[in-house]
Amino acid sequence: MTFRIPRLLACAAAAATLLAGAALAQQKTIAIGTGGTGGVYYPMGGGLAAVLSKALPGVQATAEVTGGSVDNLKLIGSGQSEVGFSMVDAALDAYKGEDKFKGNKVEVRTLMVLYPNRMHVVTIEGTGIETMSDLKGKRVSTGSPGSATEVMAFRVIEAAGLDKDKDLKRERLGAAESVNAIKDRKIDAFFWVGGLPTAAVTDLGATPGVKIKMIDHSEVVDKMNAKHGKLYSTDTIKAGTYPGQDKDNKISVVWNVLVTNDKMTDQMAYDIVKTVFEKKADLVAVHKEADSIDYKYQLKANSSIPWHPGALKYFAEKGVQM
Repeated sequence: MTFRIPRLLACAAAAATLLAGAALAQQKTIAIGTGGTGGVYYPMGGGLAAVLSKALPGVQATAEVTGGSVDNLKLIGSGQSEVGFSMVDAALDAYKGEDKFKGNKVEVRTLMVLYPNRMHVVTIEGTGIETMSDLKGKRVSTGSPGSATEVMAFRVIEAAGLDKDKDLKRERLGAAESVNAIKDRKIDAFFWVGGLPTAAVTDLGATPGVKIKMIDHSEVVDKMNAKHGKLYSTDTIKAGTYPGQDKDNKISVVWNVLVTNDKMTDQMAYDIVKTVFEKKADLVAVHKEADSIDYKYQLKANSSIPWHPGALKYFAEKGVQM
């Protein structure tokens, strides 16, 4: 017996290792494409990853820093990400194989409509910019490469009667980088589309010696919809949303969607949507924009992107007319 006990213990340890390895092999990894660290996608994606990892047995979800919607859609198309955040206009381009996705069509599927993304056209006092037309000749960031900010910014600029290449000295920076650049007077204004409040814009407004200014542009929405479909609407960023913002800002809006590809199983899609709605409070604790995740908004995006069958099954059980 003296010699058998160590052998039994060794066998037990080996069996435990095999079982642990089998469990690890069965674990499903879900990569979630988010955005830059200065926006809303990233913290909300981190919250979503934590919620899914905790609520779904055998699932390990991770939030990945990306350039934003366009990057997320390309990652989903290539199978490098299972889930991603996107603005509906970029996702529709991906589904149709247009614009930045020409020759690279993505079989994207909608899981749910999330919250409205507000276009910010941001400058500071001392730049001489009061209206959209004042951007002519200025140094302007239109968003980072791979972002839906860039997609929508180009459409806003065009609808405002400006040429993005001829009329602007254009930079391609994310929200946090844009804020640093405008503080250093390397740019005069920047575009950013995101939730409220966006951390980077809050940082700019709170900077000593800087007076933030938000440029009205809601008048361009009709022209944008006439060309691209009724994807856009008008809204207002209320005075006081950001430090030093002393008046309402009339803006354009597009909805955000959580997307996947056509290869996700119906059960996984169902489980993800169900978990988000059941654990919504956990996401709101991460960022208050998650409060807009609601059954009543599921058709607000006016999108022709197909719904994932697993998502439709969940909404049908909840009596949501899709």
